[in-house]
Amino acid sequence: MRVIFTGGGTGGHIYPIMAIIERLKERGISKNDEILFVGTKKGLESKIVPAAGVNFKTINIQGFNRKHPLKNFETIKLFLQATKSARKILKEFKPDVVLGTGGYVSGAMVYEAAKMHIPTMIHESNSVVGLANKFLGHYVDRICYTFDDAAKEFPEKKKLVKTGNPRSQQVLSLHEEKIDIKKKWGLSPEMPTVLVFGGSRGALAINRIMLKSLMNLKTKPYQIIWATGTYYFDSVQKKLENVDIGNNIKVLPYIKNMPGLLPEMTCVVSRSGATSIAEFTALSVPVILIPSPNVTHNHQMKNALDLEKAGAALVIPEDDLNPNNFVSSIDHILLDEKYAKEMSQASKALGVPDASDQVIKVMEEISR
Repeated sequence: MRVIFTGGGTGGHIYPIMAIIERLKERGISKNDEILFVGTKKGLESKIVPAAGVNFKTINIQGFNRKHPLKNFETIKLFLQATKSARKILKEFKPDVVLGTGGYVSGAMVYEAAKMHIPTMIHESNSVVGLANKFLGHYVDRICYTFDDAAKEFPEKKKLVKTGNPRSQQVLSLHEEKIDIKKKWGLSPEMPTVLVFGGSRGALAINRIMLKSLMNLKTKPYQIIWATGTYYFDSVQKKLENVDIGNNIKVLPYIKNMPGLLPEMTCVVSRSGATSIAEFTALSVPVILIPSPNVTHNHQMKNALDLEKAGAALVIPEDDLNPNNFVSSIDHILLDEKYAKEMSQASKALGVPDASDQVIKVMEEISR
């Protein structure tokens, strides 16, 4: 099966595609030369996709500017040019199906493919539907989604298929070696442990609350692994130069093998991006979510509230974050084994262990 994938800008648009590509190859449905990812030069995809050895092409496009509406004439002009570039790519590659995950680049590619009567579909990984996917819902053959709240935003009910996030299946099938926390950091495998992190670069609000809570946390009968993010590690280290943080707290810049560590954790403190949530639910990890307020349509908050509603997460809005509710939330999960187990079961119920296969099934159906 020949497939064009398109999406860009954020990890939430890119990682589901990478998971599907991996599964297509594993199952022998598509070979490498039958797969093409179309993105932009400036987006995160321009680094991630070629590094993974996936064929990659770019088209020039930009988003709408809400602050300076006059600049949107340029945006419309670029969109029209982008559809011409998209048509050229589609004619040359001759895909059996085109799948978009969001971002302006997918708007141009999927729209043009639909106009050319090529089978098309989109995947929405967040609980709030992005602008591109909302626009494309009218034109595509199928709409795959993860969160029930997202389904409510599409009027095209007959096209909807709940598949979950393909990253869930990818995480479960990764044969990453489990991290031995005793060997690596001198921590006890028997003691409850919380991982606190804000992504690879880190999250300022999460690092600040950790710094304010350290004196309280170091007295607790549990362990903390704090990944500050590569961007903030040096400044955090400087602040901790003359501070005794005890033996139960380990401060690191970044954890490369996250799927190898997550199953060993009693709980995780994190942002609530779609990819992170797919990983937590796949591995049944209870979470304390501090949604980033700096995202489109506050979608991280909506993602987090969906998990909290299901009993799989505790949510602390960034504006309400203080040392008391931060530490008491960690206490609540790590010091109550029964509650942690209930959260883990609720998380497992949300995970979709065959999400990639479900998306591929839809791809095969429409490509026929």
